[in-house]
Amino acid sequence: MMAALELSKLHEVHLYEKGKTLGRKFLVAGKGGFNLSNQDTGKNLQDQYAPPRFLDNILQKFDTQKTRAFLEALEIPTYIGSSGRVFPEKGIKPIEVLNAFKNKLIAQGVQLHFEHEFVDFDATKVSFQTSLGTHVVSFDRCVFALGGASWSVTGSNGNWLEIFQKKGIETKPFAPSNCGLDVPGLNPQWTKDLEGKPLKNISIRCQDKNVKGEAVLTEYGLEGNAVYPIAAVVRENLATAENTAVFLDFKPSHTVEQLLSKIGPQTRTKNYRYLFKLSKLHISILKNFTDKQTYTTPSLFVETLKNLEIPISSLRPIEEAISTVGGIATEALNPNLSLKKIPNIYIAGEMFDWDTITGGYLLQGCFSTGYAVAQNILKP
Repeated sequence: MMAALELSKLHEVHLYEKGKTLGRKFLVAGKGGFNLSNQDTGKNLQDQYAPPRFLDNILQKFDTQKTRAFLEALEIPTYIGSSGRVFPEKGIKPIEVLNAFKNKLIAQGVQLHFEHEFVDFDATKVSFQTSLGTHVVSFDRCVFALGGASWSVTGSNGNWLEIFQKKGIETKPFAPSNCGLDVPGLNPQWTKDLEGKPLKNISIRCQDKNVKGEAVLTEYGLEGNAVYPIAAVVRENLATAENTAVFLDFKPSHTVEQLLSKIGPQTRTKNYRYLFKLSKLHISILKNFTDKQTYTTPSLFVETLKNLEIPISSLRPIEEAISTVGGIATEALNPNLSLKKIPNIYIAGEMFDWDTITGGYLLQGCFSTGYAVAQNILKP
């Protein structure tokens, strides 16, 4: 949609959609608060994306401030929340944001074609399957924005990958990102009793990545806003290491020395919960992954509070992931996001192999890449 809006200012544009309406996955992002972008700019913004530096110029040319200005022009005013995330002003529903895009597309003459499922392409034409049979469309320039492989209910299933592979375009398998972690060895009884309970004000570390926030216990492991940003590092570790773990710090605002100072010579282990303000969930997780000696040795208990090792067996399935990595390999793309093998075809959005965290960065990446391919096509 972003690319179509920019290109239609000067050219005839046709937008083909697999479903019966535009932007179903866009609406999914609106569940639980419509986080459209983030306040980060410059290097702070660019550093949130992988592979490093690949998207720097693209993010610079259409950054978060330009996204907010663009939305304002669509009569979608925004505000910055306490976490730095950008939301539409209170009272504006996700469908209203989507309709603002759609109405602008129509106003600029973009011709919308629904229920056209992409099945093939070459350097001059694209083939779609419709209720009336195969429909072949010729083009001068083509922008593909076929999405990743998460949220298949919205039509984003990644089935297009094989079509590009057959054309000799280098691809990478889809993998989950921004997702939960499978934790082996959880006691099923206390997990059942405490499932859905939050671990608040903690930090989670894997290798050199450390994230503060909240985690939620599930029957299979951990979810939550401190878990999702760590998933990319866990995924890489799972692929290369024999054993993978994350480390929980239950008291990130306290040092080991500060915590040790709370334990006196008469302190009994049964008082730890109250002394350190630990919930039943804290205690259950500690007991699940430690032994009795941890409780009877104050220094060991405090060290464990600050650095509890939690084994990880896998990431949650793609279908449950907020986003995915994989798709068109960055090595197959020119800097202007065109295919090296077919340079009049451009790739935008989640369709190629980039990654970022939640917090508005995913949609920002899609806005920026859509704008970038349009501007690259418009260059004389």
